[in-house]
Amino acid sequence: MASSIAPHSGRAGTSPRLAARDRAWVEGFADHLMHERNRSDQTVRAYLSDVEGLIAEVAEHERLQPVEGAWPEVLGGLDLADLRGWLGRLSAAGRSRSTLARKTASVRVFMAWAVREGYLEQDPSLRLSSPKRSSTLPDALSADQTGRLLDTAGEPTPEDARERAVALRDAALLEVLYATGLRVSELVGLDRQDVDHERRTLVVTGKGGKQRTVPFGAPAATALERWLDHGRRVLVAGDPTGHRPSSGSGSGSGSGPARDALFLGVRGGRLGVRQVREVVNRALAGLGDTAARGPHVLRHTAATHLLDGGADLRSVQELLGHSSLQTTQLYTHISVDRLREGYRQAHPRA
Repeated sequence: MASSIAPHSGRAGTSPRLAARDRAWVEGFADHLMHERNRSDQTVRAYLSDVEGLIAEVAEHERLQPVEGAWPEVLGGLDLADLRGWLGRLSAAGRSRSTLARKTASVRVFMAWAVREGYLEQDPSLRLSSPKRSSTLPDALSADQTGRLLDTAGEPTPEDARERAVALRDAALLEVLYATGLRVSELVGLDRQDVDHERRTLVVTGKGGKQRTVPFGAPAATALERWLDHGRRVLVAGDPTGHRPSSGSGSGSGSGPARDALFLGVRGGRLGVRQVREVVNRALAGLGDTAARGPHVLRHTAATHLLDGGADLRSVQELLGHSSLQTTQLYTHISVDRLREGYRQAHPRA
């Protein structure tokens, strides 16, 4: 990458901004992702973070000095060697293969867009090898662990009205996560009108704005009814306007007014991803016999138990909202491993 060294005039203690042209390209890329590719806010933020991280890392490696608090222009001068060096330094810093693969994908999408827009004459990422993602199998709970997790969540609730409402909400969201295998972003995006109580189905908006209908069972239906009939109105009273409090209030992220949201935070706003993660992690820690953490554990568990129970792969793919059957096939390895272990323990000539 050919770049001139500019004199340093940035203020100490502040992070340099993007150069005007780089910033304009990044903002144009964001518009493309949101309005043309219909990517979620979370996905757009991840792509932009990866591209901006590339700019900052290359600028620092090339010892480019900020001018008036901004890096010199970087994106127009990147070549394959720059991209390979960037990935190599990230790898040496201990970044996981899955993280490197995601960052590579983000930069490839950006470069392809920049070429189509005429900002770049050629795409330096075409020959960039993407690190293979780790084949580590996701954590999944056993049937016994799942039963204990959900039974504990459904135990008698506290006397205090607000604490009781929160307990009913937590029990309902745990049941729904396991019953449906939803992504946590899909869960917090649910509105009350997305629930068909008679048919026991949810209308879920997944990645790329794609909608699917997902069934749920009797335990989840009961937990939802208890939350909606006896818990939700207590929490929504915390926000008389019916709208989500500002982001600085600690009520959690999520779009849409609280009056529509299926799950609410303690201040009456739409429940956020971080709050769901905290609820699930507390419940998992309470089991005492698993190190698994995060809402995705219940998604993995739901898929694994469905396959263990004889569900066909295509049905599980549709339930989870996977665009590729290959993603769903990962769970078959877990089921086969359990079958093999059960065979070794039970068969006399295993």
